[in-house]
Amino acid sequence: MHTARPLVGLPADTMEKEGLPFHILGDKYAVAVADVSRCHPLLIPSLGDVDALRDLVSALDGLVITGSPANVHPSLFGAEPTAAHEPYDHSRDATTLPLIELAIEQAIPLFCICRGHQELNVVMGGTVATEIQDQPGREDHRGHLSDVNLRYLPAHSITITPGGVLHQILGTTETKVNTVHRQAIDRLADGLTVEAAAADGTVEAVSIDAARDFALSVQWHPEYKAAQYPDSVKLFEAFGDAARARHARRTGQTGEPALRAAGV
Repeated sequence: MHTARPLVGLPADTMEKEGLPFHILGDKYAVAVADVSRCHPLLIPSLGDVDALRDLVSALDGLVITGSPANVHPSLFGAEPTAAHEPYDHSRDATTLPLIELAIEQAIPLFCICRGHQELNVVMGGTVATEIQDQPGREDHRGHLSDVNLRYLPAHSITITPGGVLHQILGTTETKVNTVHRQAIDRLADGLTVEAAAADGTVEAVSIDAARDFALSVQWHPEYKAAQYPDSVKLFEAFGDAARARHARRTGQTGEPALRAAGV
């Protein structure tokens, strides 16, 4: 029996080229969702229409809030804008923050990555620190900026909270992750639990205390060549399984997890 794959939304960044606006999504996110989570990726234009987003989210089986070259506008977490906070994507802010709220409200499986990690903290009432490499005692988390082939290689270790959500997925209390960011969670929002941290205290992963379904957020980029890294496979498979479970509840269809387990 054919079983339709779950539908996973991924919000777009916006950019302008030759005077025309575009909505774009990094290929690595779509590939990770399609090939490792075994779900259908759906690009969500960043139009900021909350009513339309509410209708859309109810038809989704999962939501991945991606990383981005842009940063959350500081006014959204009570800070004054400076050059250190740039660049911005106001259209994305107006879309992803409501999307996260709706996903939590409707118990949609939620996986936040990099900018998405910081966005989740902002939505929940936390703040973001910028240029963390300039702060005393902090490491440089920007990674190898000039060579894309080196940029996403594992760069530093993280310590994982024993017994936590991430520990249950990865089965270890320490692993090594890539690092491609200059901002990070500053004040952790109430309602979030730290799932992993770097040696310098950078919050590398969090979960939502009151989550009724999969809800995990990471600062690194597990989507990069996800199928090649065992930890990334575990993360995207766990998210995909949660999306399949929602899809089964939503549509009454079953069978996909068994097919994947059998290697089909």
